[in-house]
Amino acid sequence: MNYDDGMTDRVPSPIVALALSSHPGPGVAVSVVTLVLGIGIGLDPWRFVLLGVAMLVGQVSVGLSNDWIDAARDTAVGRTDKPVARGWIAASTVRTAAFATAALAVLLTVPLGLPATVAHAVFIASAWSYNAGLKKTPASVLPYILSFGSLPLLATLALPEPAAAAWWGLAAGALLGISAHFANVLPDLADDAATGVRGLPHRLGSRASGQVIALALAAAALLVALGSGRPPLPAQWVGLAVTLALAVVAGVLAATRTPTRLLFQLIIAAALVIVAMLALSGTRLIA
Repeated sequence: MNYDDGMTDRVPSPIVALALSSHPGPGVAVSVVTLVLGIGIGLDPWRFVLLGVAMLVGQVSVGLSNDWIDAARDTAVGRTDKPVARGWIAASTVRTAAFATAALAVLLTVPLGLPATVAHAVFIASAWSYNAGLKKTPASVLPYILSFGSLPLLATLALPEPAAAAWWGLAAGALLGISAHFANVLPDLADDAATGVRGLPHRLGSRASGQVIALALAAAALLVALGSGRPPLPAQWVGLAVTLALAVVAGVLAATRTPTRLLFQLIIAAALVIVAMLALSGTRLIA
C-alpha cells in the first residue's frame, strides 16, 4: 500500500499519521473476518459489536507495533509508505500508542468473559512476537498460524456459554495464516534482504513460496467444505471453486512474476471467501 500519492508536499496531522501507521487495510480485513464468523455462529448483537471493536483496536496495536519496531529499518530502505520513516511522526509516539491500544483491546474483551479475553491477549501477543523478532527467523510463520488459527476460537469463546471451535475451522484458519504470511512478505524480499530479515519465505524463495500459498489456500477451502463430515451447501461448493481458482492465480503470480501487493490482496479475497464458507457452516463451527 503506497501513501505517497497526493501526500508528497504536505505533512499530515498526527492523528492521520498514526492511522496510516496502523496498517488499516489488513487490520480491517482481520476484524471483518472475525465479525463474519460471529454472524455465522449467532452472536448476540452486543457481543458481536464488542468483539468487532476489540479486534479492530487490537489490530491497530499490531500495526503500530510494526512501524515502531521497524522504524530504523524502514528509514534505512526509504519506505515512503511508512509515516515514521518519512518523519511525519516520532517512533516514540507510535510506540506509546501501540501499548495503549493493546491494553485497551484486551480490556474491551473482558465483558465477553475470561476465555475470550485470554484468547484475545494471546492473539495480540502472537502478532507482536512476529514484529518483535520472529520475522527474522525460520519460525516466522508461527505467529500467523497461531493468530489466524485462533480466529474461529475467538468467535466461539465470545458466546454466552464459551465453546471450543471445531478442529477443521481452526486448521483452516491456520492455513489462511500461512498463505497470508508468505503473500505479505514476498513484495518486500529485496528490502528485507538489505536489512538482515530472513524469515521462512526468504529462505524458501519466491517460487516455493508461491506453491505454499496455493496449497495452503486450497487445503483451507477443502477443510471448510468437507471437514465437518456433512454435505456442503451449494454456496460452499461455489466458494470452494472460487477459492481454488484464486489459489492457482496466486501461486502462478508468486512463482512467475515479481510479487506485488496485488498478491496479498488476492489472498485477502480468498480468505474472505473461505470465511464466508465458514460462516455458512453456522453452528457446525462449534465443537
